[in-house]
Amino acid sequence: MNESSVRAVGWARSLPMDRGVKAARDWAREHLDALGWTTTDPETADAVLLTVSELVTNAHTHARSTAQLIMSWDNRCLHISVHDTSTTLPAPRGPSTERVGGRGMFLVDALADAWEARPCPHGKTVTACFRGPGADGPRS
Repeated sequence: MNESSVRAVGWARSLPMDRGVKAARDWAREHLDALGWTTTDPETADAVLLTVSELVTNAHTHARSTAQLIMSWDNRCLHISVHDTSTTLPAPRGPSTERVGGRGMFLVDALADAWEARPCPHGKTVTACFRGPGADGPRS
């Protein structure tokens, strides 16, 4: 295979604030089912669904924004990206008995093989990557 080209498949969905996080999880689960992950790697599928929940919740709660959810699969990694209108980049914070929230990015950091947040015009995009079933290398 030519290394300069990548074969990928992707899906995108806009989730206004009045559309719950459950709608995002249900939509993502349909695509994980289509990829076969829910049967071949249910632990990773669960990690992806929890990450979708956290990233969409962050967009709705902290950015007070519609969440643009994009899933793309390139036969090595499933990329979960959420764009919102806030320019504030997230950072993981450790658990605290003092705060009710604030654990979302801590969970994403623990669940994903890698993640990053990038500023972009009109907000930011947070992307978490998950190696698929049979991918080389250990999960972090």
